[in-house]
Amino acid sequence: MYKARRQASLKVRRRVGKYELGRTIGEGTFAKVRFAKDTESGDPVAIKILDKAKVHKHGLVEQIRREICTMKLIQHPNVVRLHEVMGSKARIFIVLEYVTGGELHDIIAARGSLKEDEARRYFQQLINAVDYCHSRGVYHRDLKLENLLLDTAGNLKVSDFGLSAISEQAKADGLLHTTCGTPNYVAPEVIQDKGYNGALADLWSCGVILFVMLAGYLPFEDDNVSALYKKISGAQFTCPSWFSDGAKRLIPRILDPNPSTRITIPQLLKDPWFKKGYKPPVFDEKHQTSLDDVDAALGDSEEKQVEEEMEGQPASMNAFELISLNKGLNLRNFFEADKKYRRETRFTSQCPPEEIISRIEEAAKPLGFDIQKKNYKMRMKNLEAGRKGNLNVATEVFQVAPSLFVVELKKAKGDTLEFQKFYKTLSAQIKDVVWVCESEAEERGST
Repeated sequence: MYKARRQASLKVRRRVGKYELGRTIGEGTFAKVRFAKDTESGDPVAIKILDKAKVHKHGLVEQIRREICTMKLIQHPNVVRLHEVMGSKARIFIVLEYVTGGELHDIIAARGSLKEDEARRYFQQLINAVDYCHSRGVYHRDLKLENLLLDTAGNLKVSDFGLSAISEQAKADGLLHTTCGTPNYVAPEVIQDKGYNGALADLWSCGVILFVMLAGYLPFEDDNVSALYKKISGAQFTCPSWFSDGAKRLIPRILDPNPSTRITIPQLLKDPWFKKGYKPPVFDEKHQTSLDDVDAALGDSEEKQVEEEMEGQPASMNAFELISLNKGLNLRNFFEADKKYRRETRFTSQCPPEEIISRIEEAAKPLGFDIQKKNYKMRMKNLEAGRKGNLNVATEVFQVAPSLFVVELKKAKGDTLEFQKFYKTLSAQIKDVVWVCESEAEERGST
């Protein structure tokens, strides 16, 4: 009986319009991102899901409407594409291009730094994207390595461009923060809260990104927030000795604390270091874009709302999704140098999903975690703050075969090293539930 019910659950998928939703691939206080498949074309997409009640509560309807409309008009090879927007009674669904190559942040975390030619190519693509969006009045305001993705060809893709109303919410002090809770990428004029030019503030963040790509570490860093602000405001940094002379000349012009004398993008495009090997992007943006779906998604008209199917069983991870997941891990060689930087991990289990969830809960509670469960998903929050705030771990069980499940644990907030330590302790306590963990699978694949 149980086996029959599990086999039936393979067909249960949550659908929104023509999209079949899969695992959660990103999560924040204001939105979550789910992997999905376009059932008509078969293409993978990423869907950002917003709670309409929160959008209305924060008075963001008009701002989000404006920014989504702008983003639908942005068609650049180095910007994550916004395909369409849908709305149900309770949620807004923003359908985005699915980028499988991973985050630039993870590559640098594993390798330490990039070769200068490689860093220059990514920087050129970043500036191309930023300049294009600025020319259309769109500013990012939260540029950081975590927002820079790579496709399978190794091309840079900037995510969340124009969606600053979404990404900036839930920041209590009004500052733009990185995932570690400190504004390492933010321009001095933003910190000083005196009003700022969006283009120049974005360019400062690009300068920080360039420094990190070449150095392997941030130019401004301090455990004390006041001391960090002081370093940023005074541009207190030193270029390492291995930087080329061209990079040493350019970076201080970008990281100029005075926005009125800071280099501009037109000036940057003429810089000798920047121009080396530069290839302007070639793309076609002539096709028509409809904005009709934006009002429908944000409005209350039931006629234009999409239907949501409720989840009653573990989400099934079909072959298509497994292939897409593996494509996302095609940078494994970079990670193997230092696996401690991974912010998510998986294991397979042959136990029933209810037992998996129950065992994880039993093991996590004595470690000081508060547990919230819904169906076959779990959010674990450490009640004791660590180095970078409270560690939050999102967990979900997926079915890949009638007797086989994949369990994904992902750091939603907190310190990556603390997450890895927690997972090591947890996995030791539930080892009878674990069939094969990700690290074992990789070791088998390499032999």
